[in-house]
Amino acid sequence: MEEALKGEAEIVYQLQQLGTAHALQQAQEALTGFSGNILVLCGDTPLLSADTLKILLSTHSRTNASATVLTAVMENPAGYGRVIRNNRGMVLKIVEDKDSSPEEKMVKEINTGVYCFSNQGLFDTLAHLKPENSQGEYYLTDIIEKYARENKLVAAVSCDNPDETMGINDRLQLSLAESIMRNRINSTFMTQGVTFIDPTTTYIDYGVVIGRDTIIHPNTIIQNKTVIGENCIIGPFSQIRGATISDNVVIRQSVVEDSHIGSNCLVGPYSYIRPGCNLMGDNKVGDFVELKKVEIGKGSKIPHLSYVGDAVLGEKVNIGAGTITCNYDGENKWVTVIEDNAFIGSNTNLVAPVRVGSGAVVGAGSTITSDVPQGALGVSREKQKIIPNWSVVRKKK
Repeated sequence: MEEALKGEAEIVYQLQQLGTAHALQQAQEALTGFSGNILVLCGDTPLLSADTLKILLSTHSRTNASATVLTAVMENPAGYGRVIRNNRGMVLKIVEDKDSSPEEKMVKEINTGVYCFSNQGLFDTLAHLKPENSQGEYYLTDIIEKYARENKLVAAVSCDNPDETMGINDRLQLSLAESIMRNRINSTFMTQGVTFIDPTTTYIDYGVVIGRDTIIHPNTIIQNKTVIGENCIIGPFSQIRGATISDNVVIRQSVVEDSHIGSNCLVGPYSYIRPGCNLMGDNKVGDFVELKKVEIGKGSKIPHLSYVGDAVLGEKVNIGAGTITCNYDGENKWVTVIEDNAFIGSNTNLVAPVRVGSGAVVGAGSTITSDVPQGALGVSREKQKIIPNWSVVRKKK
């Protein structure tokens, strides 16, 4: 939590776990001299919306209440504290589930653990609470009953969507909360003009940006503040992390990490674009191609079955199947440069550092260890030999 809020909030610690009222008391010193209202939230209710909190704060200020409680109505309220009201609907107290009577357990209005308090007299009241409950803890809920007995106004706001107030106590509840959040995120994108073929199998992180008329296919994962342009087709079975994807890009069954994909590119199926890649646009990166720290000029293609790492490719370069840039000598990484309009034949090894000039051609099956000048043909392979009747002789042996 401290890491997540670094630079945005002051952190105080509850070193002894003595209850929710005791937790709030730990903030007293940090709030010295503060005269406004205090909003209290639980750390394990991640689905609360800003709109709900705004309503709570507005109600608290409008009614001039000493305390305002956010409540919710649940069909199965087990485990939650119950909100007990009088016959006029005024809040009398909140009873924790473990301390409630059989009649109180029938109440379906629950305490969400979210409050707004007037700062005036709050910490004096907290100091006089006693741990008179089955847990032996200082309950923040006890202040509600104390205020009601002193005829101080306790207001309540009911949350229209109980899912927002869902707490997380185990991995099952965490999974349910994640499902709700995914649906919330995906629904927002769909109302903004993004198509999800199957929202239930599409996982989009908060902070991702997706342009209009982009289509997201099933079993696609988009994470780490990825930005995707308009009119793209993403998936199925793709994972994109921290990437920037321009307009009119197609990515199928592929992984893209911390890279830029220019407009009108076709990626996949089964491509792996590792961090540090920059595709300028109109590129094709086909099946079973792995890229790492590569800059690829406009119109260049790596159609299939290749590894290109630590390289700079110019415009309209064609890389044949089975090409490898041999970038590592066991101690250091070296760069391969392939200039505009070069053609690299299939099954080629380019041993870096090496440069292939513009318009040059590298013959299929070559291992290139020296630069190939502009417009030249580079070939490095043994002359083919023919041994007649070899298979017959071999069988006789």
